[in-house]
Amino acid sequence: MAFSKTFPKTIPGSNYPQWEEIFLTEAEEKEAEELCRKENFELLSECLNEAKSLAIKHAVNSDENRVKLAIALFEKKASHQVYWKEKIAKDKFDAKNKN
Repeated sequence: MAFSKTFPKTIPGSNYPQWEEIFLTEAEEKEAEELCRKENFELLSECLNEAKSLAIKHAVNSDENRVKLAIALFEKKASHQVYWKEKIAKDKFDAKNKN
């Protein structure tokens, strides 16, 4: 099933927007997933380094503590695939409705 997102389109002379549904192609979905995967991989690596630094600084430098810190940092920072797909859908919507 294709990913879709609905956006409000302003209608001149109306107080209510017209809602327009934008669908991603399979290729666009795969691109968003790959971007997300790459970004999250880099982010997790960064979080592991930050966790190690924090653990050493606060004298809680055990493998278990570093992993817990890294996971907490990653969960706080990580973007999800839906965000990437919504961003591509928004870009398509904006390009389609450019004046």
